[in-house]
Amino acid sequence: MKVKEIMTAVPAVCGPDTPIEEVARTMVGRDCGAVPVVSAGDRQIAGIITDRDIVVRSVAEGRNPLTLTASDCMTSPVFTIEENASLDDCTDLMEAKKVRRLPVVSAAGALVGIVAQADVARHASRKEAGELVRDVSTPGR
Repeated sequence: MKVKEIMTAVPAVCGPDTPIEEVARTMVGRDCGAVPVVSAGDRQIAGIITDRDIVVRSVAEGRNPLTLTASDCMTSPVFTIEENASLDDCTDLMEAKKVRRLPVVSAAGALVGIVAQADVARHASRKEAGELVRDVSTPGR
């Protein structure tokens, strides 16, 4: 099975200059916990911003999130996977890098989707999905 067969093909996105308040509203409206940050036009990945990033990089630091943009809180660089990669390659990368979501890119590097643990759980075997959750959730050294 290929990544493009299980990914969310039209993920919510934002730009580096998108206000954090707007990013948070997007997360609520699209029921997601991560939003890829892309450049306008070519949809190249600049980073990814999660609900946790917003808390850790703004609120926990005493910064006013209403004055911040996506680029102030995003994780960059971001791990990505190509759309024609296998599901096994995807889960291996998620486990190795301990990430719950991977932006999916075309051969040219443009964002075409996102794969989350939930996508893997819906399409992989129970054993594979369980291993992914266990390995991603195990604290690193």
